[in-house]
Amino acid sequence: MAQQHLEPTEPVAGHVGPVTGEALAGYLRAQATEFLRALRLHRESGAVAGSGTVPPVDAARALRRSARRISGSLHTFRPLLEADWSERMRPELAWVSGTLASEHACEARLERLLLALHRLSGATVFPAQAAGGTVATAQPASSPDRGNLTVGAAKAGALLDRQLTLARTRAHSTALQALGSSRFHAVADNIAVLASEVPLTPAAPATDLHPLAQAAEDRLKDAAAALPLVTAGHPYNAEALVHGLSPDPAPHPQDAPWHQVRLLLRLHRYAREVLRGDLTDVRLLAAGEALDRHRDASEAAAAAAQAARTPRIAPATAYALGVLHADQRHEVEAARFAFQRSWQMEPVSTS
Repeated sequence: MAQQHLEPTEPVAGHVGPVTGEALAGYLRAQATEFLRALRLHRESGAVAGSGTVPPVDAARALRRSARRISGSLHTFRPLLEADWSERMRPELAWVSGTLASEHACEARLERLLLALHRLSGATVFPAQAAGGTVATAQPASSPDRGNLTVGAAKAGALLDRQLTLARTRAHSTALQALGSSRFHAVADNIAVLASEVPLTPAAPATDLHPLAQAAEDRLKDAAAALPLVTAGHPYNAEALVHGLSPDPAPHPQDAPWHQVRLLLRLHRYAREVLRGDLTDVRLLAAGEALDRHRDASEAAAAAAQAARTPRIAPATAYALGVLHADQRHEVEAARFAFQRSWQMEPVSTS
């Protein structure tokens, strides 16, 4: 199924009185507890694969969710935490989150690309559920204008299936190795300590969190203000497609500022969770969902372009991959347009 990225903000117990370092400590303890609970469920589900009540993917998602929130809070409120400990933990938590996310990202990317091929060509190009991992195809009922595309769509789907399934298998193996490594056990041990003892600075319990949270919001606003929202205000941006299937394998040069805004938006949302607990801004959720779609479409376009660089593929296959790449770049532009619409809305909070 398609990847779900954003979760509504949940209330955090223990936020009573002034919003100071004590509230931060309560939030970090709660997230550390969630991390440890997810880790236990992940291990139990792995031990009873096929019969556990909690699927491993849900436990892994919960691990990533808690790791992101702890890491984000360490970043935003780092002046209130012991510097050495905080600087050690942040990259380790980013490693945990990124390693666990990779397998699901490959799966979601493959599904997205195959669905797009199906939509564009009218052919059925889905990975078969039977053993062997080959792509099952049906005879397409193609219209004349889809003739050239349907010729290569099945082979393009098969190529993407092979490449992304291999990437997913490697990501799965990497995640298993990571979870069994001494590095991960060290992270888990530190999180276990965090669940009961947060290394605040001596001044933190009496320090107001609002200035640091406001600084995170200001960084987000500045980064969003630097985006080409005037261009994104049009559903179609031909300039974004000018690179096409360039031989340059580097990420699309226009995407980096948008990815940065997505990261800053997450940090802002996590800071709001620390400060307000159960308050959800619908505007921020909509903007975040648009940026998640932007990231997904950007990475899918890159995967299509990478597949098109495969040596000795048939011209029809390359053509189908080129059309697929252009389609995903159009999806990128649609996501930017949606973000622009969401970002310019008035804040709407619900509790």
